[in-house]
Amino acid sequence: MQGVGNESLLKALRTQLDEGESAVIALAAELENSVLVLDDKKARRIGREMGLRVVGTVGLLLRAKRENMVPEVKSLLERLVEGGFRLSRELHREALRVAGEDSG
Repeated sequence: MQGVGNESLLKALRTQLDEGESAVIALAAELENSVLVLDDKKARRIGREMGLRVVGTVGLLLRAKRENMVPEVKSLLERLVEGGFRLSRELHREALRVAGEDSG
C-alpha cells in the first residue's frame, strides 16, 4: 500500500472530507492516470475540481458491463442496495437504461 507524500494537501482535504476520502484524493493527485472511485457527492466534486478523473460505483459497474467483465448490473445493484448502499430510484433506473437492462 502506498502512502500519501503530500501531507499539506492531505491536511487541507481533511478539513472538508473524512480521512479515507482525503487520503484517496491526495494519493490520486500524486499518481499518473489514476481514476478515483468515490460515491460521496462532496468528495466527487472536490476530486473533479482538482482535475482528477472520478467515477462512482454505479459508473464502475456500467464500465465493467461495457467491457464484458460482468454479464449484467441489475443483480449487482440489488446486492449493493441490500448491503446498505444508498442508490436513488432515478440513478437505479438510469443505470439499468444505460446497461440495456430496463424493462420498458
